[in-house]
Amino acid sequence: MVARKLSPERSLSILMLLITVLSAPSGCRSVPLPAEAVSEGIEISEGIEISKNNISYWSYKREDILLLGGTVQDNLFQIRDLEDHLDLLKSVGGNYVRNTMSSRDSGNVWAFEKSENGLYDLNSWNDEYWRRFSEFLEQTAKRDIIVQIEIWATFDYYRDNWDINPFNPKNNINYDARRSKLPETVETHPIYTENNFFRSVPAQMAIAQVLEFQQKFVDKILSYTLNYDHVLYCIDNETSVSSDWPVFWARYIQKKAKLAGKKVHTTEMWDPWDLNHPFHAETFDNPDIFTFVDISQNNHQSADAHWNNGLAAIERLRQMGNLRPVNNVKIYGNDGGRHKTTRDAIENFVKNVLMGCASARFHRPPTGQGLNHTAQAVIKSMRELSDRMDFFNGMPRNDLLGSREPGEAYCRAIHQVEYAVYFPERGSVEIDLTLFTPDEPRIEWLNLLSSEWMPPESLAREVVTIEPPDRGHWIAMIR
Repeated sequence: MVARKLSPERSLSILMLLITVLSAPSGCRSVPLPAEAVSEGIEISEGIEISKNNISYWSYKREDILLLGGTVQDNLFQIRDLEDHLDLLKSVGGNYVRNTMSSRDSGNVWAFEKSENGLYDLNSWNDEYWRRFSEFLEQTAKRDIIVQIEIWATFDYYRDNWDINPFNPKNNINYDARRSKLPETVETHPIYTENNFFRSVPAQMAIAQVLEFQQKFVDKILSYTLNYDHVLYCIDNETSVSSDWPVFWARYIQKKAKLAGKKVHTTEMWDPWDLNHPFHAETFDNPDIFTFVDISQNNHQSADAHWNNGLAAIERLRQMGNLRPVNNVKIYGNDGGRHKTTRDAIENFVKNVLMGCASARFHRPPTGQGLNHTAQAVIKSMRELSDRMDFFNGMPRNDLLGSREPGEAYCRAIHQVEYAVYFPERGSVEIDLTLFTPDEPRIEWLNLLSSEWMPPESLAREVVTIEPPDRGHWIAMIR
């Protein structure tokens, strides 16, 4: 966007309007950006943005990027040895982390200070919480690591975690249960949505007293994040609440960013595992509010169901003219964990990349791989693969695989130019190379779990059968 040059008098007038807006008291009402500022073409900084060349992917610092990641924890700003962990991620080609604004783990601190009577004061900030957050943003920015923040860490507001949460009326000096309409005890899983904390917005219960402090918390987050250009915003984690809630906050964050001269991207993460559930339609069908999509819950699926459901979601966006980045901020799977196996985690990570998702990140242990040795190897291998390919111009093309059995292999290709074929386990498929563009097609095998490439071999320009050299996770690259 090119800004027009303003006269000193006009610039001062607009500046005073902006100061008036930004200094307005916080509350339930919001003030739009002055029309004079918009009409005069004040430049809006975009930071991380949707690629202009490949609208399914992100662009950062004018380069299209594929987001790959895995970390030991979700609320990464609260961990010890943060810099070492980020360095490890960066060393294997990672550039993407999740950060929930959560305080429920051992050693965490909450965002608010306690008053003299031992109760929290929601008007008083805990400097240590915000110091950690500030340091996290600075260190990720230094390493060009994209951060996907979740504003409201859903599980902090239910069961045992709600019992100690500062927003619980029994734990603060700012409101009581009757006035706030908030329960002091919530014994049920978040899927039952029995905490009115998530109904404070005007379109729901309009609990003004609670909403005031929620806005102050979000404003405090934005006072740090809007100083950086590498942050994406997700409203909740695995939510089942009314869409009125995330719509309110997505618009609120976008408006605050615009006042600060920024353009930011927002989404919601719904709880249902089935992407055909009506909840997911809220993000799919409202690109002005949810400017990217997160389908992490699809990673509860396996094999072809995972692949087909993910592709169907992307195709839905394409057909409706709403195509935009589709992220996976958490990929489940760890042997002995609660959800899926290690093999599921590896498969789904690779399939998300090959099907055309904009990001893939391993969920924290014990539910996911985190950044263990397996995760490091997979991230490194997929980074090397994507760097060797004309990746952003490729498409998911399982239709090019002859004699394919269900779950046997998955393909991303530029037809007759290059192919990447992933085998989760030993198998074989046929590929027609008779019209292949190069004079002599060559195949290279990548061992996904060692990140090692085998020497290239020549292939005939005919229908060929390929099978991996051994059991395990292999990718064939033909070009």
